[in-house]
Amino acid sequence: MAIECLSAGILFADVACAPVERVPEAGELVPTERMQLSLGGCASNTALDLAKVGVNVGVSGCVGDDPFGRFIVDALSVDRIDTSGIHEVPGVGSAASLVINVRGQDRRFISTPAANTHFTVGHIREDWLDEAKVLYIGGFFMLPELETDEFAEVFRKLRARGAKTVLDVVLYGATDYWGRLEKLLPETDFFMPNDDEARLITGLDDPIAQAERFCQAGAKNVVITCGSEGSILVGEEGRLKSGVYPTEFVGGTGSGDAFDAGFIAGLLAGEDMAGCLRWGSALGASCVRSITATESVFTRPEAEAFMRQHELKIEAI
Repeated sequence: MAIECLSAGILFADVACAPVERVPEAGELVPTERMQLSLGGCASNTALDLAKVGVNVGVSGCVGDDPFGRFIVDALSVDRIDTSGIHEVPGVGSAASLVINVRGQDRRFISTPAANTHFTVGHIREDWLDEAKVLYIGGFFMLPELETDEFAEVFRKLRARGAKTVLDVVLYGATDYWGRLEKLLPETDFFMPNDDEARLITGLDDPIAQAERFCQAGAKNVVITCGSEGSILVGEEGRLKSGVYPTEFVGGTGSGDAFDAGFIAGLLAGEDMAGCLRWGSALGASCVRSITATESVFTRPEAEAFMRQHELKIEAI
């Protein structure tokens, strides 16, 4: 299988609850209709979502030698995904998140990065780096062993041969995010944080100003996702503001990863930036119909039918 996208980074197992009315008090039990074990983590979710829309994906990351690790590999063992790039780290637990969904509120997480902190450049298959048209890194800042000059050189080499580099982050701990990101931004074709992440990294409130700041630091294109407010793109082809597609909101877990997957699918299909925003917005809208990160994400025929039926407002800014 020829790898079109190499999805590398954080791999998680999620335990999510159906929306509850409120967060329990100390010692209190609050009922929920359902608890579900599902796939989580940026690299996992984006890989599975890409496979759903017909993209061949190689997954690279680390899991522990425990039941959660086996679940992650099993959940990714589907058509169009090659899991041979997933490494089991002996004596280490796998990453997991407890996802608490409260009705009418944003989700809450209790999380451990676990085996993801052991992921290094050496874990990434060389043949995939030579083959992939897109390298997607999901969960930067939870991957301390990738914050190196060696990894920036990986991005540089891929861009030199015409591949696209896509970077997304997960803020973890209170540290100097900007300083840890600076060396990688000049080698990044598409930087794709959400507006809350971008605010904490830059100190700026306005998504357009956030995107411009990342571009000034060297990122070729920046996409800031803003939840129900749509998304902002600033880059080589100008500046665009996108709305959102209509959808039924159940839970937001994985919606940013689904957006990333749709945007990458658009890139691989040769879409212009507006087309990539449509693909990202469509998959993001499909994701929030479920409490899990990937369960309700569109297949390619479903996404294409949805985009034919609904218009997405995109305007130059």
